[in-house]
Amino acid sequence: MSLLKRLLGKAEPDRTQSPDAAEPLLVNAYSTLRVAPPLDVLHKPVGRRDLSDPELAEHLQGFIGYVLGRGDGQMTAARYHLWRHVQRVHNHLSFEVATHDLAGIEIWGRVANAVFFLPDGSVRAPDMAVILSANGDSDPSAAVPYQEDAVKRRQRTRETLAGIAPQPPVSIPPAIGEAELVLHSPQDVLRRALALFYVAAQAQARSTGMAAIPAGQRKQNPVGAAAITPVEKTFLEARGSDQDAASAMTWRYEAANTLLWALGIDAADIGNSNRMIDVDLLWSSAKALALDGATARVQLRAAGEILDALDRTWLEHWIVRQARQKDMPLDRLNGDIVMERHVALNWLTNFQNDFGTSWDYTDTPT
Repeated sequence: MSLLKRLLGKAEPDRTQSPDAAEPLLVNAYSTLRVAPPLDVLHKPVGRRDLSDPELAEHLQGFIGYVLGRGDGQMTAARYHLWRHVQRVHNHLSFEVATHDLAGIEIWGRVANAVFFLPDGSVRAPDMAVILSANGDSDPSAAVPYQEDAVKRRQRTRETLAGIAPQPPVSIPPAIGEAELVLHSPQDVLRRALALFYVAAQAQARSTGMAAIPAGQRKQNPVGAAAITPVEKTFLEARGSDQDAASAMTWRYEAANTLLWALGIDAADIGNSNRMIDVDLLWSSAKALALDGATARVQLRAAGEILDALDRTWLEHWIVRQARQKDMPLDRLNGDIVMERHVALNWLTNFQNDFGTSWDYTDTPT
């Protein structure tokens, strides 16, 4: 079926007609790429904005509400994939295009990893198949676009996790691709890692009744002590000794390890999801940065490595949560380690959260 017939239920226009006879269509395009490719199809621009425009975030929240509110509002696979797509949008373009140029729009939409919102209230895939109609219906053939490297990465992740039960369903979408990725700066990552080290060491001291190790001492870790969040500050300043809260906060060592791994620190390692880190060894590799973090020359690992870790940890966390719900034994995975890694990687990559979400409010949906 041609694009035009699929979209409007009409036959292809007569190509001999003059351009003035072409029927224009208003298209709102939502691309998840950091930099949207040039729209090299004949069109009339109406508007364009990216995340540097503060109004786009509010607009996207409204769009998510629209997606989740169509029809009966039940969470279907199509609605879930579309919701996650809108959450990752970097660029919103609005333009008018002649219906006989829709084939070019399909090509651009695939390259831009975009979905289209049309005047009939439908959200469309690049080929104009209906992902979600105004009434909440979906075309079973419609597919939300994903980046090729993200799809291949998911295949590798599944091979890595083969044999661990329960197995994640195929309906779980891949994570983000490199062209969609926005990372925190190396300096921000370092400060966050050292703050996590500081909080975990303080929590360990509270839990054991012993003095804090150097990582939890302000003089030994001034960078970390200065970078704590409001929630962490509330915990540290709380009177009394809430042992459960203190015990939970000691797991922040694993989150710190994850971020230090992302920075390429020698002793940091996330290869084994069932083995706790050696805190003393990790601190010995990071302590110099805690004293001189402002001028430290640190850089992040390659984007592909970080995304490999993100995709694997996301599915590992799904396995952990499902195993706990079903009271199944976990093989090769420590649930607490996986959870801390998921928080750290979601924060680092701005994944599954609105862009700019703070550490205290970073979510880990599975």
